Amino acid sequence: MIDENLLIQFGSKLASFDKGEVLFNKGDMPRYYFQILNGAVKMNNFNDEGKEFVQGLFSEGDSFGEPPLFLKDAYPASAVAIVCSKVFLLPKDKFMELLMANPEIHLNMTTNLARRLYYKSIMASEISSQEPEHRVLSLIDYFKTKIDKVPADQKYKVEITRQQIADLTGLRVETVIRSIKSLEKKAELIIRNRKVFR
Repeated sequence: MIDENLLIQFGSKLASFDKGEVLFNKGDMPRYYFQILNGAVKMNNFNDEGKEFVQGLFSEGDSFGEPPLFLKDAYPASAVAIVCSKVFLLPKDKFMELLMANPEIHLNMTTNLARRLYYKSIMASEISSQEPEHRVLSLIDYFKTKIDKVPADQKYKVEITRQQIADLTGLRVETVIRSIKSLEKKAELIIRNRKVFR
């Protein structure tokens, strides 16, 4: 995350997006660095049958859509506001100036991109070769330990919805619900008042 004052200093503007509003479409060329002040954004695309696949979920303080800025390629997915959101937009040339002037931020950006690549490689193998229960548990564990940084021995309340779990694992919502119930019977998950805990 880049300090808000630094973003403003380099010419960033704060834009508001309504729920469901598109920030950019698959195939668009990148023009901005995006960082969320508040709200939430998903990056997604659709297969030939029209099924949505969520590439990532981003919330307060997160940036998204950076790889095409470095590669000079079009976006491989679209970005859509999940809720009303305020997002900093920093023009691409100013973003590059900011990184050149602040090597520590450049290193943090590289680390963040590496973390996302690591997640993608883990989830790619999970989605392609594992049973639904294993996929669901792997995703929950990833969010617990890597995103929310909750120690393994502490109880964790799963904040992502069953629909989001389905979108991120390539499963149907009904399959996710069955998997969660089965994982509860196996004492891998706890369900209380419709909330899921790990």
